[in-house]
Amino acid sequence: MLLGKGVLEHRPGMVEGAAIGLGVSTAATWFVRTVSTRVQRRFRDKVTIALESHVARLQASVATIAHQERPEYLDRLSMLRNQVFVLDHMYMSVFSTLGWILRLGVTMALLASIHPALMLLAVFAIPTVLTSTWRPGVERYAQERGAQSSRLARHLFTIATTAPPGKEVRVTGIGERLIADRRWAWECWYGPVAAARWGSALWYALAWAIFGLAYVGAVVFVSSGLGAPASAVLLVLAAGARLSAYIGATVGEIGFLRGFWMDGSRRLAWLEDYAASVAASGDLPVPAVLHCGIRLDHVSFAYPGTSRVVLDNVSVTLPAGAVVAIVGENGAGKTTLVKLLAKMYEPSSGSILVDDTPLARVLASEWRERLAGAFQDFF
Repeated sequence: MLLGKGVLEHRPGMVEGAAIGLGVSTAATWFVRTVSTRVQRRFRDKVTIALESHVARLQASVATIAHQERPEYLDRLSMLRNQVFVLDHMYMSVFSTLGWILRLGVTMALLASIHPALMLLAVFAIPTVLTSTWRPGVERYAQERGAQSSRLARHLFTIATTAPPGKEVRVTGIGERLIADRRWAWECWYGPVAAARWGSALWYALAWAIFGLAYVGAVVFVSSGLGAPASAVLLVLAAGARLSAYIGATVGEIGFLRGFWMDGSRRLAWLEDYAASVAASGDLPVPAVLHCGIRLDHVSFAYPGTSRVVLDNVSVTLPAGAVVAIVGENGAGKTTLVKLLAKMYEPSSGSILVDDTPLARVLASEWRERLAGAFQDFF
């Protein structure tokens, strides 16, 4: 404003002072931004490594394997692994949001200094704020619904493009089928996501169109309605352009916090609670030596999320020191029984006793230190 006023009033001193101030401000802004960018990059790298390690440690520390087999758990974990990188943006995003809000307030004060009615530009910016907070949730819901198809597409891509399964793919000649199946799975995921993005983008564009019309009206109002000097018109043009940029940055940060970060944080909190609930279930030590053996007392089991009973009212004693073979047809429940004995799952009903000590109350880590595996397919 001072620069424009100095030019119009032919005041070289004011023009030189404004130019020097502008140059110093630009140089200081560049220096601070450069330092800030480097600090942020190092900080984010460290936080990302810590968060990825934390998620991997949590997932590996869960004693049971339900989260490795149930589709709904796998979908959550897949979304979390894809969103871990957004969690490190939280601190910077909060400060960035506060900074954009401060800039927005200063810009509104400059506009109000010309005419209080220009404050109404903030009212016309409300639709952009509303759509920015609504849009991420809609898109994230579509991505979550297609998470299973996304996992399948990624799995088929890995099979078709990596060396270990590549030999079998070429020998069996199923390359074309893998390509078709991968394309179908990807379209099942991307189709609903693209539709949600297009729909939300239309509403977002409409909100910005409303603000754009209000901005044009503000320029016309100042230049023609008020008969303001050229310096005031320049201020409206500059501040209005900045206002749109600040509003866009602010709503973008709010959308990030509302959508990606809150969604990723919710999934991380779920994994932490799930791991803590499983870890807290064991509070008794493992017997040093088996005297009686392992006894299954009316054990029944159905996999979580299913109604089919795999083991139904099984009662059997495995004597200490005995060699017991588990024999049966495919699907008879042999593997399921071993999973229960290894504490990979808990029985749906009944109990497993180790010398009269409930296996459910034994620490899984200590119990598995006493177990050994003998693989039937050893070659």
